[in-house]
Amino acid sequence: MNKQANLVLADGTRFVGESFGAEGAATGEAVFTTGMTGYEEVLTDPSYCGQIVTMTAPQIGNTGITLEDSEARRPALRGFVVRELSAVESNWRAKESLDAYLKRHGIVGISGIDTRSLTRHIRDVGAKMAAVGTEDPASLHDRAKAAPSMVGQNLTGEVTTPEAYEWTEGSGMWSEPRDNARSWRVVAMDFGIKRNILRCLIDEGCRVTVVPASTTAKEVLALDPDGIFLSNGPGDPAAVSSGIATVRELLGQRPMFGICLGHQLLSLALGGESYKLKFGHRGLNQPVKDLKTGRIEITTQNHGFCVDVDSLMGKCELTHLHLNDGTCEGIEHLETGAFSVQYHPEAAAGPHDSRYLFRRFTDAIARARS
Repeated sequence: MNKQANLVLADGTRFVGESFGAEGAATGEAVFTTGMTGYEEVLTDPSYCGQIVTMTAPQIGNTGITLEDSEARRPALRGFVVRELSAVESNWRAKESLDAYLKRHGIVGISGIDTRSLTRHIRDVGAKMAAVGTEDPASLHDRAKAAPSMVGQNLTGEVTTPEAYEWTEGSGMWSEPRDNARSWRVVAMDFGIKRNILRCLIDEGCRVTVVPASTTAKEVLALDPDGIFLSNGPGDPAAVSSGIATVRELLGQRPMFGICLGHQLLSLALGGESYKLKFGHRGLNQPVKDLKTGRIEITTQNHGFCVDVDSLMGKCELTHLHLNDGTCEGIEHLETGAFSVQYHPEAAAGPHDSRYLFRRFTDAIARARS
């Protein structure tokens, strides 16, 4: 039988369950994601760095871990919370169990708690700092209270690549590297990039060079890119001051496309402002309207901060709108044509409604080079 574990929020709310994965304790911001599938992609999405993630789907782990489905080299989240941990991995592709995978990477997990109650609490009071593990509840509560807020945290340094590299893999588990000798050269700034974004760029005929978040504008332009991509990533966008300055310097130099944190950094580089949402948007079923076409998309999202669209008035066009709460989901800079979206068109996991945005990016590159 597994050891007893506790999840304790900074406000003192406590949930009792069983430990799985690594033993010990971890602190982070307690959040939830509503996806019914894709737990391995959640585990390896670098945007979850610094967070304790609750899956609202009732049973997790039943398809095990398949290395091809990982979105990064290793998990970046601090803790993992599930209602029921599956005792069986029923998947011919699985290489190991969820429990073994978390142990191998030192990630603390807790199962057997009322995740519905936890989710409702977060929705009512907002995302809270928390601690999870096998330590006594009082110690966990002290850890949670002492944990720094997500506001003001620049976490991109924990998840970016240490050095530049070329990416060649397209979509599909067994896809072969493509001959990109005649394709567009894209420099992707890695603030915590997901692999499926890179695959989607390859599918659109791009040659992709991924560079660290600390790369300067001069170094980016020295690679002579046809387009510049700004990736997703964790933490408070306003705290990524060097990234904002770099984006500001690159504006207008090449066609530019940003996703999630990249969207926020573009907005801040244009003089906009960001703010923290009460509990964020995380899941695979978020409705967004493309205001250019009137089309409704079901999207994958993972963010706790948002752009104040009013702060960009006169500088940008609002292109996408969240239909649940009316928040900004996409912009286009009126002067340079740089554009970005708050959600994840590459999905992984999730629907493919928004894949057209990668083609919109390469079309912009083609126009600029014609």
